[in-house]
Amino acid sequence: MSATKDTLAELEDILRYKFSDSDTLHRALMHSSLKQSKTDPSYERLEFLGDRVLGLVIAELLLEKFPSSAEGKLAPRLASLVSGTTLAEVARSVGLGGYILMTEGEAAAGTNDLSSVLADCCEAVIGALYVDGGIDAAASFIRRIWTPLIENVEPRVAKTELQEWLQGRGLPLPEYIVVERTGPPHKPVFTVELTISGYEPVRATGPSKRVAELAAAGRMLEQIGELP
Repeated sequence: MSATKDTLAELEDILRYKFSDSDTLHRALMHSSLKQSKTDPSYERLEFLGDRVLGLVIAELLLEKFPSSAEGKLAPRLASLVSGTTLAEVARSVGLGGYILMTEGEAAAGTNDLSSVLADCCEAVIGALYVDGGIDAAASFIRRIWTPLIENVEPRVAKTELQEWLQGRGLPLPEYIVVERTGPPHKPVFTVELTISGYEPVRATGPSKRVAELAAAGRMLEQIGELP
């Protein structure tokens, strides 16, 4: 299975970057199921590189966004933003699964929608951007996609802190309800309403239910005055 020029051009439009060497992008989309020998290419090497590039750019973004925060506050934010869960959500938000190349059997089994595969391929694409265009090309994509996630506070910490705050006061756990879903199937937008006892509900949106919930938790912490 191979990607057509049109297919690669579509993905380039999504990435907002034109590759000088389209083979680099093609390699970033090749699942290991296509390998017939150990020396055949797949996205694994680019994934290895992309993981490091992503971590560097996100670390820079966090230092810019939180100039007064100590390392102990930045580390969990970084861990969440480069996690497989976040990478898979980013991949889904840009429709990356539809461009991953694999055997017909794997495609029929839905492998291109597995979170682990989406996360790995997302890192590989970042690696491909770095190889073809240097740090500026990779950073441009990362900053555009990840900045809204950073703006929503550190997601995992926000939800955890809210739950601990409620439990410490003997209050019921928060309730998250999806009140709206808009956008096309490949790029949905979820609106989630968060309710806790004694406070006005808050709403937030995101490209997945989880991201919207995380953003809502951050807003609720702001409302009750518990953000650092």
